[in-house]
Amino acid sequence: MNKRQLLDHAMLLAEQTGWEGLQLTTLANSLNISLAQLAKVVQQKDELADAWFDRADEAMLSAELAGSSCAAEKLERAIRSWLNALAPYQQLTRQMLYYKLEPGHIHLQAAALLRISRTVQWLRELAGLHASGGARIAQELALSGLFTTIFVGWLYDTSPEQTTSLKRLKAALASLNKLGLCH
Repeated sequence: MNKRQLLDHAMLLAEQTGWEGLQLTTLANSLNISLAQLAKVVQQKDELADAWFDRADEAMLSAELAGSSCAAEKLERAIRSWLNALAPYQQLTRQMLYYKLEPGHIHLQAAALLRISRTVQWLRELAGLHASGGARIAQELALSGLFTTIFVGWLYDTSPEQTTSLKRLKAALASLNKLGLCH
């Protein structure tokens, strides 16, 4: 069993139990494998959450950006692909973040900041943003803020196909573009 298959099964179980209620013992038992076998694939539950966000990064990196006329449009398509990858389990995604944000999970919070930074770097690459010095710092800060704000809003978006979040994304990118941060 590989991590992708394990994650798929874990997400199905977590739909019934909630993320906090998902136990690795239950996951192993449902797959008829031992905890020792499970530990060869994941050593803690948070690795499953990381794999879930890795899947979103993969979708973003595989996004079809051909035909995009500008960096803002490429960013929109890439972020939309990232969110769409998480959409089937939007509520569980929110629960994963609650788990990471618990007071005793400082180590998970530090890793989450690194993940945001890494995702923003990939977004810059995908959009062809190659500023340096102060302009790069401004781009990274603005894009990190945009990405985080849109994602947090998306977690609570109950509009059909998360159209409210996608409208906010489009407006936020237009603002960045007007400020010259998408060049």
